Parts: sequence; structure tokens; C-alpha cells
Amino acid sequence: MQLAACMGRLGTETAFEVLARAKALEAQGRDIIHLEIGEPDFTTPSHIIESAVAALRRGETHYTPSAGILPLREAIAEEISRTRGIPVSPDEVVVTPGGKPIMFFSIIALAEPGTEVIYPNPGFPIYESMINFTGATPVPVPLREEKDFCFDVQELLDKITPKTRLVIINSPQNPTGSALSLDDLRAIAEAAQRHDFMILSDEIYSRILYEGEHHSISAFPGMKERTIILDGFSKTYAMTGWRLGYGVMPAALATHIGRLMTNSNSCTASSTQYAGIQALRGPQDEAYQMVAAFKERREVIVDGLNKIPGIRCVQPKGAFYAFPNITGTGMKSKMFADYLLDTAGVAALSGTSFGAYGEGYVRLSYANSVENLRRALERITDAVAALRKG
Repeated sequence: MQLAACMGRLGTETAFEVLARAKALEAQGRDIIHLEIGEPDFTTPSHIIESAVAALRRGETHYTPSAGILPLREAIAEEISRTRGIPVSPDEVVVTPGGKPIMFFSIIALAEPGTEVIYPNPGFPIYESMINFTGATPVPVPLREEKDFCFDVQELLDKITPKTRLVIINSPQNPTGSALSLDDLRAIAEAAQRHDFMILSDEIYSRILYEGEHHSISAFPGMKERTIILDGFSKTYAMTGWRLGYGVMPAALATHIGRLMTNSNSCTASSTQYAGIQALRGPQDEAYQMVAAFKERREVIVDGLNKIPGIRCVQPKGAFYAFPNITGTGMKSKMFADYLLDTAGVAALSGTSFGAYGEGYVRLSYANSVENLRRALERITDAVAALRKG
């Protein structure tokens, strides 16, 4: 079989590979604490589930428009208008099966050989994977611990060239939990207008922020027309398995993204879309309670990691990930993550799963119970102590 050359440029998401390894060890009788996969450990709120069940029972089991049903696009437009402070109409919304298709489609629609795409590194691995897939040139901007894993905005600005077609930002960020400041966003917005490029703003964790308020680059003057907002339901409403996300973008681009949906998925499951309406317009209590639980867990895991000799951890501002520096253990990231899984029964991800600048770190998802986090910290402490003894 001769595959197309672009398939050799396609990356992966290591979290699912580590999950498979961890599950295999569990099948052998090992007790594994899962801190590798990035999903809430909560159940989807019951009123959302019931709305999907009701939709199925009334026959919502057929094709829908590729861009999504109008009632959901109206609900999303209202939500983004309210939370981002910009006017949004339903024809600027495209609903997709999960948030990934928005980054997939946006990069395919805008990037091509001869163009450049700037993105955070360490960052969500699909950014780099898709840039490479299109044949565009990936231009990483390092996120450094000494800046709390935020962009060095001047470094980003220095990387802009006439070939820059797209800049990807993610705030709050996976894997580091960092959040961009209003001044950072303003500087990037001014550069986008000055140099004429688009922004893909991954805001999937916008509701999981522990201090302050979320700011979207789309709210700056002139930026609504230059911004693709990526958001969805997986993280805020514990709906990862439902596969429901969306993009908000200029209507002209939404038409093209809708055609990519037609050519790939046809549409998002109709009953799932009705669940999305209920998620946005129904009670928000459980979503708020989940964030409060994550904040408590953040304190537990960050405090615990900082007590382990050889490990230090910056406190994340949002999302549900800790990104500790493990260079003091004397091990590389991948080796350390493998060591934790094989020796301590703690599933974690190597920082290099998120790019070359992730070397020296691991990602731990604290979307797990406080009890399990404390057990994991005990195991990590013992594993690191064993290393130090040689």
C-alpha cells in the first residue's frame, strides 16, 4: 500500500496511547491511578441527558444541516454574544462533533504550503500535527516556566513574517493551565490587524478559570472579523463522549467550514445537538460546582508536588492540568512518565507529548478525586525517593 505523503506528517494525541497502556496494565490486575486523560471525572448533568433522551424519543434521529440545527446555533450565538461581548448571529456558528474538527477545518481552510502558522509549544498536539499535514510551516513559540507558561509576546511578534497566515492561541491552556493577560491579547490583536492574519482562539477551557475573568481576543475592536473561536461542551459540562463542539467565525468562513463538515461528517448527531441547547440554557449549578471541585484539587496536587524533592510546579490559572518540572529527578520526560506508570501505577503524560519545549515536564490531569490525587502523590513521592537512592 502506498500512502499519500501527507499521512507521514500526521501526528497523534499521546493521551489515548497512554490510556490504552494503562488499561492493559489494569487488565493484568495492576491498580492504576489515571492522571493522563484530559476529561472531567464527573457525570453529564441529568437535565442534559434527559433532553437527549427526549429528542431521541420524539424522532430526532435524522440528518441535520451540516452547520448544525438552527436552535442550537441560536443558543450558541446568544452565549458567545453574552460572554464575549460581541454580536454573533447563527450564520457565524458551525457545530461539529467535538472541538477538534474546528481546529482541523480551520487549519485546512487557511494554511497551505508556503504559509506559516504560529502556535504555542508546549501546546495541544493536534495544532502542530494539522499544520504539518497541510504542508504549511509550523512556527512554535515557547511557553516558559519563568513566565508562568504564558507567551513572551515580543518573541511571538518577532516570529511574524509576510507568510504568517494564522496564529493559534489557547487560554486557559492545555497542558500548562496558563492564561493570557488582557495586555497580551491586546498586543496580539494589534499585530493581527497590522500584519493581516487570522487568529484561531481555542477557548475550550474558558469556563474553567480559577481567578479573574476570561477574556477573548475576539472582543477587541476589529478582531471579530479576524477570529475563529473554538469552544464546546466536553469540558464545561462533562460531555467528552457526546462529541459536541463549535466554532464562531466570520460568516464567509463559516460557509467554507460548513462545506468541510458536509464533505467529512455530514452533520453532528441530532439528539446530541438538542442536549447542547439544554446545556447552555438549563441550570448551570453543576458546571460551577465542578469548577469549584477542580480548584480544590488544584491546591492538593500543586502543594503536594512542590513538597517532592526534585519536582517543582507552577500553580495553573485554569483548565485541570498541572505541569510540574521534573528535571531535578535526573530523568527525561518520557522516561519519567513511563517510570511512573510502570513502577508507581500513576498514568501521566510526558511534556514532550505537547512539543519539544515540553522536555523536562510531565502533565498530570487533576480531573480525579482528592483521595486518588493524594494516593498518586504518595506513589510519586516514593518513586522519586527510590530514584534518589539509586
